Amino acid sequence: MELRTYQERSRQTALYPQVGNNPIYPTLGLCGEAGEVADKIKKVLRDRGGVFDAQIRDDLRLELGDVLWYVAQLASELNLDLEDIAAANLAKLASRADRNVIGGSGDRR
Repeated sequence: MELRTYQERSRQTALYPQVGNNPIYPTLGLCGEAGEVADKIKKVLRDRGGVFDAQIRDDLRLELGDVLWYVAQLASELNLDLEDIAAANLAKLASRADRNVIGGSGDRR
């Protein structure tokens, strides 16, 4: 599935206050879902010796889907296109790799 198609189709399921004028709601949802992903990973390290079996991987697939949904809604709230976001991110990373600054910190290195 293409990112633009996902963004358009996921938008049809957006039911929260002031859809179209509320970037705060999907931002908070994104934080919550990312936290759920982190918590599952933490428990794999704590309880399963770092082994990601099929069930855990499937659980993480579902959680990452929720993360993606909130990313798509936040992008829509900001009138940004997921295809453009993805392309810009790859271009940024390629530039960093070309300049040998892929490691380190700073958004605009």
